[in-house]
Amino acid sequence: MPEGDTIFRTARTLERALREQPVERLQPGRSHPKAHELVGQRIVRVESRGKNLLLHFEEGMVLYTHMRMTGSWHLYRAGESWRRPQRQANLAIHTPRHVAVCFNAPVVELLTARQLRWHRFLSRLGPDLLAEEPDFEEMTRRLVARPDDPIGVALLRQEALCGIGNVYKSETLFLEGVDPFVRLGRIAGPSLASILRTARTLMLANLTGYPRITRRAPQGSRYWVYGRLDAPCFRCETPVRMRRQGDAGRSTYWCPACQAAPGPLSPGSRPPAGLRNACRSGGSGSPEALLPLPRPPRRGR
Repeated sequence: MPEGDTIFRTARTLERALREQPVERLQPGRSHPKAHELVGQRIVRVESRGKNLLLHFEEGMVLYTHMRMTGSWHLYRAGESWRRPQRQANLAIHTPRHVAVCFNAPVVELLTARQLRWHRFLSRLGPDLLAEEPDFEEMTRRLVARPDDPIGVALLRQEALCGIGNVYKSETLFLEGVDPFVRLGRIAGPSLASILRTARTLMLANLTGYPRITRRAPQGSRYWVYGRLDAPCFRCETPVRMRRQGDAGRSTYWCPACQAAPGPLSPGSRPPAGLRNACRSGGSGSPEALLPLPRPPRRGR
C-alpha cells in the first residue's frame, strides 16, 4: 500500500499539471455514475490526507480516491499512449494539456462538500504527519488514549495519525531504539514525541523522488531493517526479525538487540548511545550516514 509520502508526491504532481485546468472530457470507466457532472468544471486543488487523495472542483464537488494495494494515478500528456489497458481505469480526466488516469483503485467516490465533511472514514482521520504544521500534541493525545496498543500497531492507526505505513513504522522504531511490541502505556511522553518527529523527518526526506531510502551507505540495503529478515543488523550484527502485528497481520521488522525494551521507555532508558549515533557508524565499522534530513518546522521542535 502506498504510504503518505507517495500519495503526497502524487497529489503534488497532479496539482502542478491540473490546477485551474478545465475538464474537457471524462472517461467514466468504473467510476462514480455521476462523474460526468465534472465536465466543464475547473480543478481548483489537489490534496493528500495521509494515504488519501482528493481532487477539488470549482462547484464544490470532491473526487476521493484511496489506492490500497492495487491503485495508482498516472499522468499523461494529451494524446500520449497509456501504460496500462483502458479496462483497468476507474476514470480518466482530460484537460487541454494532460490526462490524469486512476487505475485499479478500490475506493473512488464523488462527494459534495457536506459529504466530505461527514465522511465515515475521512472525518475520523488523525492529523497528517506531512501537514505544513503537524499537530503533534493531538497525535500524542490520540495515541495515549489507547495504552494497551503495541506501538507498532498504533502508528498505523489512521484515526490517530495519518500517512505512516509499514516501512516508516519499522524504520522509525529502529532509529528510536523502541521495541515495536511494547505497549503505548509504557512509553513516556517525550519518547513518543520523538518517535513522531523522526517518522515525519524520514518521510519529508523522501518527498523529492524514488526509490524511498532511510539509510545512505556505499553498499547494502537502503533500509535499516525493513525487508531484511535474518540479515545482520547494521549496528550490532544481530539477525533482523519479522513478525506479523495487529488484526491485519502487517509485517514488522526489528532488531531484538537494539530494540530491547526491559522496562518503561523514556529518553534515559534507551540503549546506550542511542540509535541516532548508530546511524553514523555501522556494526562492521564502515562509515555510514542516515539520509540527510531537512530541518523540521519550528512547531515540531
